[in-house]
Amino acid sequence: MKKLPRRFYDRDTTQVAQDLLGKLLVRRSDGLTRVGRIVEVEAYLGPHDLAAHTSKGLTARTRAMFGPPGHAYVYLIYGMHHCMNVVTEADGTGAAVLLRAIEPVRNIAGKTSGPGLLCKAMGVTMQEYGHDLCSRDFYIAEDPAAAPPAIVARPRVGVDYAGEWAAKPLRFYIEGNRYISKK
Repeated sequence: MKKLPRRFYDRDTTQVAQDLLGKLLVRRSDGLTRVGRIVEVEAYLGPHDLAAHTSKGLTARTRAMFGPPGHAYVYLIYGMHHCMNVVTEADGTGAAVLLRAIEPVRNIAGKTSGPGLLCKAMGVTMQEYGHDLCSRDFYIAEDPAAAPPAIVARPRVGVDYAGEWAAKPLRFYIEGNRYISKK
């Protein structure tokens, strides 16, 4: 598996989101390598995007999202579920891509359709906050056997509070994949 280079993440967030589909999320821990194919994502475009956590500015919580591209922004939702984003664009931009669902490839048990379930299956917790996704133990890689996926664009899930930003088609998934979190 060929790990994605930093320059992959240092691009337009919407493009990175679509290009992440079909890539492999790889996590090595406790002598086990877990691998899942990314099948659903959402793009969050920075402080002007009212659905993005960075719309409230730079805080202790959002610091990683404003950091350099190719790092993990992990947060806790409802006090119990971890969610993982991939930081995109230049340092200071505040943009990222939420990983919503993966298709199990190797050593993954349990459901993976939804950002909290994805993190649970991959063992992602707040310890991965700010983690460099160009590392050897937790990264995203090309799938040499994958064909370019047919991509569907829809509005993001659960961001009704964001006004006009709620309706923007910034959720992307692989058409027909049975692991997506919501039709």
